[in-house]
Amino acid sequence: MSAFMPVALLLISNVFMTFAWYGHLKFTDKPLWLVILLSWSIAFVEYCFAVPANRIGHESFSAAELKTMQEVITLSVFAGFSVFYLDEKLTINHAVGFGLICAGAFFVFKGPLR
Repeated sequence: MSAFMPVALLLISNVFMTFAWYGHLKFTDKPLWLVILLSWSIAFVEYCFAVPANRIGHESFSAAELKTMQEVITLSVFAGFSVFYLDEKLTINHAVGFGLICAGAFFVFKGPLR
């Protein structure tokens, strides 16, 4: 398998999970039990992409690299989601925080420092 496949699957899974966790924020008039049920349904689909992404990805990446990749993808998807779906603004504070997390990802993938 290509090393690109886990990245693509994690990207898809994160779109689903972002909607499962935050999509209901536009529908605060709906009962919480209904929102939870719908979120769990969406999360099931997310797992159908995330589990194969990690299984396939572990052939090319360490578990720490997969988790780091997941977090960077999550932040990227969430940033777009919050701007385009929730109509929220990203501030310089968000950019700095996300940038620091990406800097951390660099060190995970760079390997041991000597």
